Amino acid sequence: MNKTLRFACMVCVVCGIVQTAEARMRKKAPPMWPNGEVMTEWFSDTTRVNIDEMGKKYVITDFGVSNDSTLLQTEAIQAVIDRCANEGGGVVVVPRGTFLSGALFFRQGTHLHLVEGGTLKGIDAIKYYPLKKTRMEGQTLDYFCALVNADGIDGFTISGKGTINGNGLRFWEEFWIRRKFNRQCTNLEALRPRLVYISNCKNVQVQDVHLINSPFWTNHIYNSERIKYIGCTIYAPHEPQDAKAPSSDAIDLDVCKDVLIYGCDISVNDDAVVLKGGKGTWADKDPTNGPSSNVLIDRCHYGFVHGCLTLGSESLHDWNVVLRNCQVDEASRVLWLKMRPDTPQHYEYVTIENITGTCGSFLVVRPWTQFFKPEERDDMPLSQCNHIRMRNIDMKCKNFFDVGLSEKYKLKYFSFENINVQDEKKAFDKDLIENTLVRNVIINGESF
Repeated sequence: MNKTLRFACMVCVVCGIVQTAEARMRKKAPPMWPNGEVMTEWFSDTTRVNIDEMGKKYVITDFGVSNDSTLLQTEAIQAVIDRCANEGGGVVVVPRGTFLSGALFFRQGTHLHLVEGGTLKGIDAIKYYPLKKTRMEGQTLDYFCALVNADGIDGFTISGKGTINGNGLRFWEEFWIRRKFNRQCTNLEALRPRLVYISNCKNVQVQDVHLINSPFWTNHIYNSERIKYIGCTIYAPHEPQDAKAPSSDAIDLDVCKDVLIYGCDISVNDDAVVLKGGKGTWADKDPTNGPSSNVLIDRCHYGFVHGCLTLGSESLHDWNVVLRNCQVDEASRVLWLKMRPDTPQHYEYVTIENITGTCGSFLVVRPWTQFFKPEERDDMPLSQCNHIRMRNIDMKCKNFFDVGLSEKYKLKYFSFENINVQDEKKAFDKDLIENTLVRNVIINGESF
């Protein structure tokens, strides 16, 4: 073999090695958030917690709680939680049966486990849910505690295949009666507890449980980080009219970061996953408000919901939010960007990808004016949405592109890639949003 041929062969070998190395590097490249930051391995870890490794088990019926579904046992169950905490921590276990309770408060080192066939059921009278300083609808105020409360805990878990049942029917009926009497009746005036309220916590995991029939929001997480919901069923009815569950949001993330919602089945009579952080003309100046970021919703199934992913109505700044690999069956909307004219808002770096199914509207960007109170502010920031990406979408929609403009906000850098939808409204207009990218978009068989 001559020198020229031998050198050419060596070059081919070296190039092949380099290309192989590059391919390996691409294959091992870590997943990225929409803004280009690395998504840590924590977001790919869906390992269930093992209660056998979490300390002593405190089965509530071993400590004075009766297996009697008609008996209110708030104090007896709370005594088990307190004993668990005082003895160094462990797992409070709800065995088979139904146990009626008012508000319960978990403490550092305590966990909740509900065995299959075990139900913690909320009593349907508001007096059993104390008024305390809490967070509600983008405000810090006195309001009613939830059925399950955890505050200031590092490492709290709710596990098991049992059920937390909010028993909300009486609250729902009263709400609709109030609305008939006064159409302007707000959620706060209806006096309803939430199902689960987790605040000022970190390293929280809620797995496999059924969270159903909440009188108000189902799961409300405030000022917390490293939160996982894995394999949960979250449900509240949307019919009949006088018994549907108003404002039964599945998961409200209020000033939160690093959140994984994985493999959950969600059907509620309001929005599913909602990002919140404050509302009002001066909301960005209130230290109890703040942003929500690094939220991954993966491999979930949506039944009836108002919105699969909603930013607002009480949001300030949300970014790095991903909804992917989900089946949608009865959603009114998939991505809903609620724009409050009275609040400075910024939604950015949101990706919706690999979504299949049916919906009313796929993308909704509209002013949200329910119960808002505009005030004068000379330096009021202009709200905006930017770097919103939708790709690999295969849907049947009534209105794929439900977008309205306003002098109160600016829309730019949206992208639509690999879209194949049936769209009754036929309202898609790429020129409506500044710097819109359209690539391989097919609507009703027509390429855009």
